[in-house]
Amino acid sequence: MKVLQLCNKPPYPPVDGGTMAMNSITQGLLSAGCEVKVLTVETDKHPADLEQLPADYRRATSPEAVYIDLGVKVLPAALAMLCGESYHVKRYVSTAFARRLAVILQEEQFDIVHVESIFLTPYVPLIRKYSQAKVILRAHNVEHLIWKRVAQSSRPDGSKRYFGSKRNNFKRWYLNHLSLTLRAYEMEHLQDYDGIVCITQGDADYFRDNGCRRPVTTIPFGINILEYQDAPRAPEKYSLYHLGAMDWMPNQESIAWLLDSVWPVVHREVPQAHLYLAGRKMPARLMQAHIDGVTIVGEVDDASRFIAGKQINVVPLLSGSGIRVKIIEAMSMGKAVVTTTVGARGIDYTDGVNLLIANTPDDFARQIKRLVDDPDYCRRVGEEAARLVAEQYDVRRLTDRLLQFYKERIDV
Repeated sequence: MKVLQLCNKPPYPPVDGGTMAMNSITQGLLSAGCEVKVLTVETDKHPADLEQLPADYRRATSPEAVYIDLGVKVLPAALAMLCGESYHVKRYVSTAFARRLAVILQEEQFDIVHVESIFLTPYVPLIRKYSQAKVILRAHNVEHLIWKRVAQSSRPDGSKRYFGSKRNNFKRWYLNHLSLTLRAYEMEHLQDYDGIVCITQGDADYFRDNGCRRPVTTIPFGINILEYQDAPRAPEKYSLYHLGAMDWMPNQESIAWLLDSVWPVVHREVPQAHLYLAGRKMPARLMQAHIDGVTIVGEVDDASRFIAGKQINVVPLLSGSGIRVKIIEAMSMGKAVVTTTVGARGIDYTDGVNLLIANTPDDFARQIKRLVDDPDYCRRVGEEAARLVAEQYDVRRLTDRLLQFYKERIDV
C-alpha cells in the first residue's frame, strides 16, 4: 500500500505530543511494509531542517516541506471574523503548498492520502482533482473543543507571573469566536473525507453525535514498546516532573494552576518532593522564577533520559481533547502518573491502579503525597501503567487496525 502523509507540522524529529503521534503513524506503516511519502507544512514555530534528518528516514519517506507563515495578521484575522470564517483553518491556505501537492499527486499514484488534522482540509478538493486515492483524516482532537474550554476557563490570579497578563474580556470573546467558527468548519468538513481515524472513543462519539456521516474509527496513539523496555530505571527519589511544549495554551494554563494552587500544598505537606518543569518554548518569566522546591529545566536534549531519571509524572491538564501522548510515554516507562479527568481522557485506565486522577488542588496534592509516602505503591502503579501500555498501545497492533480501516475504505 502506498500512502501520502500530509502533516500540519514536521513529524520528525518527534519533539512534542503531536509530532510523536504523527511519527508513530509513519513508523508503523513503514514497519508494516507500506510505502510512505511525507509532505509537511513548516512554520516559524515548527521549522523543518530536512538535511539534518536521519538518512534512513529520508530514504524511507522522501520528506518535503513547504513553508507557511502562520503568524497572526490583523487584517486577515479581521476579515475572517467579519466573514464568519475559521481563521485557524484559513492560515493554512497556501498557494505554494497547493502547487507542490498537485505536482506530487500527478507524479505518483497513492492508495491513501492520510491527512493529519482538520487544518489541512482546504486541500482535499485538490487531492480529489489529481488522485483516486481514498482520503483519510487523522483527528488528533476535536479541535474546536480545545479552544472552547480555553475560552471558558479563567486563569488563576497568579498566572500573570509566569505567562503574561490575565486574559481580558475582548480576548475571551475572541477565543470564543474562534472556537465557534472552527466548530462550524470542523463539523461541516468532516464529510469531505472517506474515513476518519480518531485518537479517542470520546472524540469519535462526539463526531457521530454531531452529524458525521462518514465511517469513523478509534485508533489511539501507539508506541514502540521495544524502544522503552530497556530504559534505565534509576529515578531520583521524591522527584516529580512535567514535560510539555509550553507554547501550547492548555499547557500554560495547567502549569499556572499547578504552581499557583497545587504546589504550595505539596511543598507544605511533602517538603522533600522536588518538581522539574521541562519543555520547549519555556517562557522567560518562568525560566527566571525562583520557586521553592521547583527547578525550571526548559527544553531537554533527550526526553527519554530525562523521564527515566524522575519518579512521578504530573499532568494537571484543565482543557484539551484527544489523548495525551506524553502520558502514554511516561506510563510505558513505568512512571506513576497523576493527572486530571481531562488529562486522562482517551486512556483506558483504572484510577488508583495504573493512573491517579485528581481534579482539585487538594486532591492533586493528596495523590502526590500518597505516591511519595509509599514507594512500593508508586512502583506498583508504574508497573501496572507499563503493562497497560504494552497490552493496548503497542504501535504494531494499532497499525494493523489502521491498515484494515484503509483496506475497507479502498474496497468500498
